[in-house]
Amino acid sequence: MSKLNLTTPLTFEPIFMERMWGGRRLEAEFGKKLPPQRPIGESWEIVDRPEAQSIVRDGLLRGKTLHELWTQYRDEIFGEAPDSSRFPLLLKLLDAHDKLSLQVHPPEKLADRLGGEPKTEFWYVAAADPGAELYLGFRESITRDQFEKALLDGTAADHVHTVRVKTGDAAFLPAGRLHALGAGNLLIEVQQNSDTTYRVFDWNRVDDKGKRRQLHIDFDDVRPRLLHPEGEVLLRHNLFEIRKWNLDSPREIAARGQFAIACCLTGSVRCADVDLARGEFFLVPAQLQDRQLHPRTEGTSLLRVTIPM
Repeated sequence: MSKLNLTTPLTFEPIFMERMWGGRRLEAEFGKKLPPQRPIGESWEIVDRPEAQSIVRDGLLRGKTLHELWTQYRDEIFGEAPDSSRFPLLLKLLDAHDKLSLQVHPPEKLADRLGGEPKTEFWYVAAADPGAELYLGFRESITRDQFEKALLDGTAADHVHTVRVKTGDAAFLPAGRLHALGAGNLLIEVQQNSDTTYRVFDWNRVDDKGKRRQLHIDFDDVRPRLLHPEGEVLLRHNLFEIRKWNLDSPREIAARGQFAIACCLTGSVRCADVDLARGEFFLVPAQLQDRQLHPRTEGTSLLRVTIPM
């Protein structure tokens, strides 16, 4: 018998991260109450990390951290979730006013050896300026020696594959893929619970140490494409499944016994007296009885995030 009697989805306080490449678009587009006059690049919406904890905003569990939910109410809230010490996903909003450094996240076996964490990611373009781009993989086949020379010469950007994007596009970033976010993008990111990043190239911007960085890159990753959805499914992976729903009538977010996360893309959606506006997230607990999502306006759409079991 459940120890909790949850009657609504769980909403969390966002955690804003100041970044030199950030801006104020999270406020302008999504109505986030940002700290004044600071470049905010990231809003961590659902996170369970030692240095950052989502806090329940309302209801019976108000003030509880996501880690407390994960450790104390695993069955009631998360159902048949993976066996891990922390909630395995991290969900963010990203506002790139300027382009980010070229980065790579090492795969699991290599991350363990380096003392870091693996990170596979998914990006959904919530809004994009005309001409906005993503940087994904290599433009042509290249060897490690050739790329290291390009890094020394300051010409690494010439070898990176660029993809023009528009609102509604999506990309998959498996660990090992060279990538960067171009200026003018507002993204929703779903990723493994990790904050390990290896910066590869900073567009010839000089850091204070001038040290070369190790490369942990898939050099066979040439001209990767954006995702091409099969119906509602944007991505099905063992780490997470992401669907885009155009919600024109009530719909159950997931079977009872399975938790799910919703992020409203357009319009507004309600579940059990909790409303979700554009750019907002909630978590529907596994044991919540009222699991129906109701569109509040025409043209409502959302991302549904689950973990396949």
